[in-house]
Amino acid sequence: MDVLVIGSGGREHALCWKLAASPLLRNLYCAPGNGGIAQDAECIDMDITDHAAIIDFCRDRSIDLVVVGPEAPLVAGLVDDLQAAGIRAFGPSAAAAQLEGSKGFTKDLCARYDIPTGAYGRFTDAAAAHAYVAEKGAPIVVKADGLAAGKGVTVAVTVAQADAAIDEAFGGRFGAAGAEVVVEEFLEGEEASFFVLTDGVNALPLATAQDHKAVGEGDTGPNTGGMGAYSPAPVMTEAMIERTMEEIIRPTIAGMAADGHPFRGVLFAGLMITDTGPQLIEYNIRFGDPECQALMVRLKSDLMAALIATMDGVLDRFDLRWDSDAALTVVMAAEGYPGDVQKGSAIGGLFDASLVDGVSIFHAGTRDDGMTFRANGGRVLGITALGKSVRQAQDRAYDAVDRIEWPEGFCRRDIGWRAIAREDAED
Repeated sequence: MDVLVIGSGGREHALCWKLAASPLLRNLYCAPGNGGIAQDAECIDMDITDHAAIIDFCRDRSIDLVVVGPEAPLVAGLVDDLQAAGIRAFGPSAAAAQLEGSKGFTKDLCARYDIPTGAYGRFTDAAAAHAYVAEKGAPIVVKADGLAAGKGVTVAVTVAQADAAIDEAFGGRFGAAGAEVVVEEFLEGEEASFFVLTDGVNALPLATAQDHKAVGEGDTGPNTGGMGAYSPAPVMTEAMIERTMEEIIRPTIAGMAADGHPFRGVLFAGLMITDTGPQLIEYNIRFGDPECQALMVRLKSDLMAALIATMDGVLDRFDLRWDSDAALTVVMAAEGYPGDVQKGSAIGGLFDASLVDGVSIFHAGTRDDGMTFRANGGRVLGITALGKSVRQAQDRAYDAVDRIEWPEGFCRRDIGWRAIAREDAED
């Protein structure tokens, strides 16, 4: 098969890396890709918001399958346009993509179908949102309704912080994404990332994961797109997985179908595991980043076959095999992230880092100038390691990180700390 992957981040590098190993693959392309992805696929310099150009490319190269990585093209209806042109594409329709495109849409769906989530309010003006916060008190969570690259969420520990986040959203920081704000109950517990493939009727759980959204160690500071992740997530026991499927995933899939926009693709539930069980924080409509990197190195089955089974509606007759080892990803970001960053700094030592046992290096924001890799974004590298335990995976990942020569970069040094604390307690 000839396959085109849409996107340019670490998630897309991991997907390309895994698809490149499929015996079903003939040619692999990625648009626009990045410096590291070029090692696994032919990168195509293309504006991925130009759906007509993507369709023309697919026809010119006789593309059999398009895999859409990021959320923005999905929300913009790229899958709909590809399918209308007779091109097979993996991912949800624009109508189904509202699960990520509008947090208010998802909260309303939860209310209709009794899916456990925090109490909430939707607001299109600041005064009403401020009044709601004053009534409910803090801690409380303020979210831009639309897509904000993982940066539109504020966990406010005081009313003043919540008010500032509301003013920031309505003041235009997130553009159209902040035209509506969702204010919701703060949930106590431990977060987890839960992924399923779904064909609109059936759901196939993937391996569990946990990410670290905050920029600072100890999960402090502003939220980012993700500073690291590990898989599996010990908090997601077999019993918790079944509760999540029964109380959250299956009702969502059934509800979306009943509402006339069945969801097909990857459904990514951000969960809070509370004293009373799993609660939905939010949905994403694609593989997580950086969770995807940890998942792909653990996946032993053919990813291409899994995507095809999802599109063919036969997930009830499909299964996946996973490596029993743990995986951990450390994100290296450019100084200043999640704010403004300087691009263009040289990155050395990548070959030496790749020699660490069990390590794979995924590029998120790099370009290759013909001499060296250079930083070309906020999150730049995802150093991913396998190990018999999360601690061993962490040790290997940071060994690789320490071999990378990039003074302008930084990372958190505590990725996986919750799982390691559990491992230590069990020893």
